[in-house]
Amino acid sequence: MAKRKTKFVCQSCGYESAKWMGKCPGCGAWNTLVEELEAQTTSKRLTFNTGLQSEFAKPRPLMEVETKQEARIFTRFQELNRVLGGGIVNGSLVLIGGDPGIGKSTLLLQVSSQLADSSYKVLYISGEESAKQIRLRADRLDVQSNNLYVVSETDLEYISKYIDEVQPAFVVIDSIQTIYLSHITSAPGSVSQVRECTSELMKLAKTKGIPIFIVGHVTKEGSIAGPRLLEHMVDAVLYFEGERHHTYRILRAVKNRFGSTNEIGIFEMKELGLQEVLNPSEIFLEERPVGVAGSTVVASMEGTRPVLVEVQALISPTSFGNPRRMATGIDHNRVSLIMAVLEKRAGMLLQNQDAYLKVAGGLKLDEPAVDLAVALSIASSFRDKASAPTDVVIGEVGLTGEVRRVSRIEQRVQEAAKLGFKRAVIPQKNLGGWTVPDDIEVVGVSNIGEALRYTLGG
Repeated sequence: MAKRKTKFVCQSCGYESAKWMGKCPGCGAWNTLVEELEAQTTSKRLTFNTGLQSEFAKPRPLMEVETKQEARIFTRFQELNRVLGGGIVNGSLVLIGGDPGIGKSTLLLQVSSQLADSSYKVLYISGEESAKQIRLRADRLDVQSNNLYVVSETDLEYISKYIDEVQPAFVVIDSIQTIYLSHITSAPGSVSQVRECTSELMKLAKTKGIPIFIVGHVTKEGSIAGPRLLEHMVDAVLYFEGERHHTYRILRAVKNRFGSTNEIGIFEMKELGLQEVLNPSEIFLEERPVGVAGSTVVASMEGTRPVLVEVQALISPTSFGNPRRMATGIDHNRVSLIMAVLEKRAGMLLQNQDAYLKVAGGLKLDEPAVDLAVALSIASSFRDKASAPTDVVIGEVGLTGEVRRVSRIEQRVQEAAKLGFKRAVIPQKNLGGWTVPDDIEVVGVSNIGEALRYTLGG
């Protein structure tokens, strides 16, 4: 009998080596190389068949490929439908990641119940809970449907048989780190198992036209455990964010082959499960203090939806040689850049000031349109002078102090007017070409100095 070869595989990035090394050359992590047996592969001769039942399609011109609108499955969660690009696409493979206890299994069980109530046959496969445990959670969530099938299984070969027997229209795998293939010698959750199991699930989804949702564990850094190849293989990657001690959850798409990757969905965890938040701007602004320095409201675009959030800043003199710069929800480098612009173009001495910035509500802002709000929050806290509570600020700030135009200004201003704001400070270049709502005044500014005069009086 031929001796089987072994290899060492990094459990963080999937790097393969013929010998063990303390530090992975691929990702730089220490003590992550684990010995695994190489899988024996057999070569298969590919034969082309020109008939209609050919196993391998022949190349053909792009313009001859037939196109049609992909049919989608709609859930009762409008937030989830929008994040997915308008609904669940048949034959898609979707990966959902998030911290333990954040609500991934709760969300998928509620979605399974909604589809089952709509006469779709749903198969919920759990590798972490028994069928009785799933039933207990279903009773708590008031899930009752005869079209929802549950099974506790970790062997992918049996899972494939169950899918063939039940013929479901929707499948949930919870979680991919517990599923294994028997012919692979490594433990469940290893790089080899996760890669091969995901590949088999992708084939099942594409060949049978069944949408499959798989749950992925995350590492302490917040990324999905396993090789990065896992995120490349699936059609969509969704992150469920939030804190277990707070009720609000954010479902964010970081990859989506069937829709935008900038969409977010807001949910609230209640006693009977997750409920969607249809107007998140009110949630993010409901505890906003009035007449306090260092607080500015900005209209940010999250995909196709405008969301009004509060940017808070605290500027205080430092007792050390190097002032601190801390930011939550905003890029740290962007804060340093804007503070340098304020020093150079607005004459503010900030080099001996500690700066702490935060986006209220736990949202992360990464678009340039929030620059002006960050600058005005810093200036407001530094001068200890509050801006008008009915002002909303939108604009990108350049290194020379100019305020540059932003996209979708009409939707942003309309959202601000709907929530009762009376004045919008926007870039001068964004004036004209669109209809201003009746209940709000629009002021155009061309540089940071003008914005300071309008909002802070100088």
